Amino acid sequence: MKKTFLFTLALAIGTQLTQAQTQPAAPVPPATPQYRPAYHFTPAAHWMNDPNGMVYVNGTYHLFFQHYPEGMVWGPMHWGHATSRDLVSWQEQPIALFPDKLGMIFSGSAVLDVNNTAGFGKNALVAIFTYHNPDEEKKGTNKHQYQGIAYSLDEGKTWTKYPGNPVLPNPGIQDFRDPKVSWNPVAKQWVMTLATKDRITFYGSPNLKTWAKLSEFGEKLGSHGGVWECPDLFPLTLGGKTYWVLLVSINPGGPNGGSATQYFVGQFDGRKFTPTTTTQKWVDWGRDNYAGVTWANTGARKIFLGWMSNWDYANQVPTSPWRSAMTTPRDLALRQVGSEIYLTSQPVPEVAKLAQPARKLTSLTVKNELSLAEKLPSPGTQFQLRMSTKQLRDFQLVFGNAQGEELVVGFDKAKNEYYIDRSKVGDNSFSPKFAGRAPGPRLATSPAADLTLLFDAASVEVFADDGLTTLTDIFFPKQPLTTLSLRAPSGLTVETLSYAQLAASAK
Repeated sequence: MKKTFLFTLALAIGTQLTQAQTQPAAPVPPATPQYRPAYHFTPAAHWMNDPNGMVYVNGTYHLFFQHYPEGMVWGPMHWGHATSRDLVSWQEQPIALFPDKLGMIFSGSAVLDVNNTAGFGKNALVAIFTYHNPDEEKKGTNKHQYQGIAYSLDEGKTWTKYPGNPVLPNPGIQDFRDPKVSWNPVAKQWVMTLATKDRITFYGSPNLKTWAKLSEFGEKLGSHGGVWECPDLFPLTLGGKTYWVLLVSINPGGPNGGSATQYFVGQFDGRKFTPTTTTQKWVDWGRDNYAGVTWANTGARKIFLGWMSNWDYANQVPTSPWRSAMTTPRDLALRQVGSEIYLTSQPVPEVAKLAQPARKLTSLTVKNELSLAEKLPSPGTQFQLRMSTKQLRDFQLVFGNAQGEELVVGFDKAKNEYYIDRSKVGDNSFSPKFAGRAPGPRLATSPAADLTLLFDAASVEVFADDGLTTLTDIFFPKQPLTTLSLRAPSGLTVETLSYAQLAASAK
């Protein structure tokens, strides 16, 4: 994933990749360990964006990611690499893929070639990625993006690029990128889901080396406020029936500004995707969940991970010596509400294993405002908060400190929407687009409601109504948020409110 205006940044760094890599690094801002998350992945240093090549092999989750190892802002892209056995403890590995004469290494995917269709070896890991060549871009030929592959015979430790690259040349369009590949048993071939300008193009291949166009989708459907990027296509079952979910990230054009990820539910026959409805749907309504895709080789379980930032301000957020984190991994499922089928996401249960014994409050009556200072300890920086009510009304969960900063998570009954408001927390001067309130519609129809909130240093993820509405926002308080209160101007009865610290060591 890479916004169009950022291409000019790459050109400014140097017309040759080798020159760009030898540019002196910009001064690193003062370190901000207070913003380093503990159970979300961050690189030890320097720039990160999209998750790439996520694949599960022999008990290990592999996460590759867009990475510029020489600077704190977007630059010539590499594939960074991290691994985990439990989705919450990550070990950063050596860089997997470096730029070469064909270009930078943009986003893509990885598969386990169980049947050796590519001829690299049984159970070879094969990465499929976009090359972006800034020299070709300067020529204005619109052929500067094309697809390449690389393979690993030692479970991702070392990689060899295929000498026949590119395996899918550019047909002459500017945006031709981010291949997500999976084996389709109906078509009995590999299917590539590729972002092409303002739509998705599907390609098929028997061997990951030769590709033929299958179909296109989306020219007149969904949000088109910006370029389409980082797609993913996978099946999920609901009521014994299989549906297909197509994720498409877009930048700009998100529901609350900047970048976000939309999705479509429908059927895929091995060649063509047909949506069930044209209702606009979003994976996450917050400001900071983008370019998310799912892990390969996990069977029926579909685990999603997104980049926890927004192109509106990603290059300016006040963290150092790294920039950006990933979201919490999430289990995806489908749920029907009325005639619509929605995607739900919940934190993977591996996160709950970090929880210390919870402090649980029941039957809380809120009249205007209720301080929980005496009932709960200082919230800390890594914790899980769960809340349920039988009759949802206007409310605000207010996390504050002695400096008067407030992070608010709430529900607006008149607008029927949940929201995160970070306008009163931290120094937002680094970007005029950062402060504000991010709402997301309540899709559940029951009067009862539940919320799960995950905090990790400088982020909050909200999962409402069993993950039917999700919101993700980052924030940067000047001092830790140490107080919690409930506000409900028309009154509210909270059936349960539980708080548990999440024990994980910051990297």
